[in-house]
Amino acid sequence: VQLQASGGGLVQTGGTLRLSCAASGSTFNWYHMGWFRQAPGKERDFVAAVSRSGEVTSYADSVKGRFTISRDNANNTVYLQMNSLKPEDTAVYYCASGLQALQFMRISRMYNFWGQGTLVTVSS
Repeated sequence: VQLQASGGGLVQTGGTLRLSCAASGSTFNWYHMGWFRQAPGKERDFVAAVSRSGEVTSYADSVKGRFTISRDNANNTVYLQMNSLKPEDTAVYYCASGLQALQFMRISRMYNFWGQGTLVTVSS
């Protein structure tokens, strides 16, 4: 599986961005999908995840109520809608796909494939 993330950019505080992650192959709906982010000098953190069917989602407390993850299995794409952005959301955002059990969707090391990352910068 190859993942291609896009949609990052520079936005002001309170602004919105929509990240996309396009997956290759015909087995997209086998995988849970996650978004993680890594700020400069920090470790990679969980942001959001969605189950294979799209019925189950999970969010980090820091983005709950502001970000929405969704997926389009017909088009092999997962999205991250980011609203009310804050400077602390500035990071490189990575999408990932995994075959792990549902309860492990928030754990980065359980994911099998990673995209290249897209930079989100939120100015104050």
